[in-house]
Amino acid sequence: MALRLAADFDLRKDVLPGLRAAAGARGGGAGILENNYESLRVLNVERNGNIIYTYKDDKGNVFFGLFDCHTRQNEHLYTFEKDLQVVSCSVNRERTLLAASLVQSTKEGRRNELQPGSKCLTLLVEIHPVNNVKVLKAVDSYIWVQACVAGCLLCPAGWHIPESPEKGQWDGSSVCFPVAVLLGLRLFLHPHVESNPLPENHLLLISEEKYIEQFHIQVIQEDGNGVVIKNSGHLPRERVAEDFVWAQWDTSEQRLYYVELKKSRSILKCIQFYADENFNLMFEAPLDIALSDSGFNLVNFGCTDLQDQEKFSEHPTLCVFTNHTGSLCVCYSPKLDSWEQITYSVFYFHKGHSKTFTAALGSADSRVTKGITFLNLDYFVAVYLPGHFFHLLNIQHPDLVCHSLFLTGNNEVVDMLPHGPLQSLSGSLILDWCSGRLYRADLNRSYLLEFLWDARLDWEKMAVLHCVLSCRQDTRFLEAKIIQWISENISACHSFDLIQEFIIASSYWSIYPETGNMDKLLPYSSVLTWNTEIPGITLVTEEIALPLMRVHSFKGYWEKLHSNLEYVKYSEPHSHYSNSVVRRQWHSLISEEKTGKRRSMAYVRNILDNAIKVISKLEARHLEPRLTPLFQEEDNHQRLLVGLMVSELKDHLLRHLRGVEKKRIEQMVLDYISKQLDLICQILEASWRKHNLHPWIFHFNRRASAAEFAVFHIMTRILEATHSLFLPLPPGFHTLHTVLGVRCLPLHNLLHYIDNGVLLLTETAVTRLMKDLDNTEKSEKLKFSIIVRLPPLIGQKICRLWDHPMSSNIISRNHVKRLLQDYKKQPRSSVIDKSSYSVEFLPLNYFTGILTDIESSSRALNAFEGHDNVDAKFVEEAALKHTTVLLGL
Repeated sequence: MALRLAADFDLRKDVLPGLRAAAGARGGGAGILENNYESLRVLNVERNGNIIYTYKDDKGNVFFGLFDCHTRQNEHLYTFEKDLQVVSCSVNRERTLLAASLVQSTKEGRRNELQPGSKCLTLLVEIHPVNNVKVLKAVDSYIWVQACVAGCLLCPAGWHIPESPEKGQWDGSSVCFPVAVLLGLRLFLHPHVESNPLPENHLLLISEEKYIEQFHIQVIQEDGNGVVIKNSGHLPRERVAEDFVWAQWDTSEQRLYYVELKKSRSILKCIQFYADENFNLMFEAPLDIALSDSGFNLVNFGCTDLQDQEKFSEHPTLCVFTNHTGSLCVCYSPKLDSWEQITYSVFYFHKGHSKTFTAALGSADSRVTKGITFLNLDYFVAVYLPGHFFHLLNIQHPDLVCHSLFLTGNNEVVDMLPHGPLQSLSGSLILDWCSGRLYRADLNRSYLLEFLWDARLDWEKMAVLHCVLSCRQDTRFLEAKIIQWISENISACHSFDLIQEFIIASSYWSIYPETGNMDKLLPYSSVLTWNTEIPGITLVTEEIALPLMRVHSFKGYWEKLHSNLEYVKYSEPHSHYSNSVVRRQWHSLISEEKTGKRRSMAYVRNILDNAIKVISKLEARHLEPRLTPLFQEEDNHQRLLVGLMVSELKDHLLRHLRGVEKKRIEQMVLDYISKQLDLICQILEASWRKHNLHPWIFHFNRRASAAEFAVFHIMTRILEATHSLFLPLPPGFHTLHTVLGVRCLPLHNLLHYIDNGVLLLTETAVTRLMKDLDNTEKSEKLKFSIIVRLPPLIGQKICRLWDHPMSSNIISRNHVKRLLQDYKKQPRSSVIDKSSYSVEFLPLNYFTGILTDIESSSRALNAFEGHDNVDAKFVEEAALKHTTVLLGL
């Protein structure tokens, strides 16, 4: 399955054995729980990861327990000696105050369905030491209570609670239940600070009468470590929100999201609670969804039986997901109105648009019996409908639908997830209420890699590739597996280039965790548009109004969200880094080199220093010796390209990443570019290893093998991929590519590749060519064809390595061209001194005389200083030898 669920907690394994052992030790026998296992269930998952659960013994007594996620130990919190049904529960961080919502069981012993008029009681218990039990409220409606930093409940008038329950137990006999009582779900607010206990605890009370209050409870220590409530007769409280129809609690981040209806418009609001402050209304955002004020829905307020999961279609599904990058997603599924298709929407507020997906359900006979489940997976949102589909939506890059994965059908892929109601918690935690299991969810790398091999459609390959690369554990292993897949499917994609997408996406994900703004500044895909439809999925994209921030100072997540919103408002549509500037600069430097004009040496030296840093970091990435013979030469052109890219990318990030140190940005740039070069090296290493090539193949005395043909093809595809994106190549790439080209291609194909820029002639490759090949007719033809295509500066050096009339002819031509470049014809005597020449060939003698006169001038000698053994005499001899060869004499 694309989603892997690893159980962090299981009631059957982590709690039940200990309860049976404790019951046996008390003499009650392990059978106490055998017939009451149905009563054992999870009530709440606290911010620190501890899990509160409840169960009943054979007498109906209600027990509260806590599983410590760090010590993996269970702790008994409290016991109510009365047959009550627990609706919700929370404990403060210090485990001194327990808040619980209870309802009397029916005579038949089954759970009360909590219809209006049910007898409900919301209590706060001092459990360390065992002391007072206090009632928060009693009204004719339901109430949920969420503890913030710690919690306490107010005892309303008309209720009597015993002041000193014995030994942590309370029989409930002295409590008078009114005819209609308020049901309370309490949640303690827990701060991040885990040092000294706070003197004040905070408790949220959520009422079905559509208001939320916060109680402030001060506690004091008595008798050593004992903690009791101070001034319990009067607890300060304040109204947090009212007139809402939906609310969601984020335990990890201590945030309350709720929806108000204003003139038939749904307005999403968020309140942030702090340990050292009170709370702030952070933003308001309009939602284009249909919520009725007659309904009432709560998310993540603990376990509740008020919603019948079998009748999900009567209620819309709504939830809010965030992550550390500053994303804000609202997922919404309306009431089901068709058995043939189902629709859901995702509001990407951090991107400024929403997407509405309509998924075909297949046969109309396949009725939907469960509701849509939305799960937060950090960079992805999973949308799951049991037996029908499983979608992985990319929330970081939702612009292109091909970056999301859509799995459909009633098969093992979809059916492996639990079919019961799942609750998505912070930190990719998922709670299965039915089984009492807490899972840690992440993407299943093994399944995704296997799916990558089996995928036949381009959009599936694109989506899975990005899913795999987002898994940041053991990236070297993942990259090796992807490279292996690319080498086997190099031409399998028609909508995008596999090598391009791999290099761009992998280098992006390697640096993305450094700062959340990288998705705005660096390209994350080689694909700019995607128009191909995905079978079974209909998609509508719409712009949405951005959230209105209600605060003026931001930190943490809110700073990143605000940055995302500002980017949507004011940034250019395409602010991603592009190599277009580097392309112009590089061509300018190459052109200056050919003309002999070069800008200041300091500028060029700085560019080459940048390249040296990148190459050093590249070599440090791979400590073991590489099989591929790269880094064997000073590839100045590629080094200039690498250095220019460092300079331009650093300037780009400095312009947009305000507040980030210059040194850190420079390090990020070096990491990014060296990563791109390293990926190319990894592809070559994989090909080299796969075909078992020798580390050094620079020899021309035998024909190429099939393995060398395959590697040459891979290198050509790499060159095509990097050329269109104008990405640098590791030094030595062109040399190795040319050597393989000479060995693999017929002469006419080789020259065609050279003339069209596919093969670039380097000094190292041509030098090896001149030394290795003999002077047979075939080799001479090859050498001459190569030499005449060399750049002048390289050609002058190479010609001197080939002791051949053809080489002498080329050297002579270049020498004459330089001498006559600025030559102005002067009057000369018509009488030629024949005694100076060995051959009576007047045209040649006349021309040689002109060259001799030019060479005799001091200006010419200075201009051509260093070209030993090349003079008029050498030109004459070369001309005669060449004529002889042409005439076949």
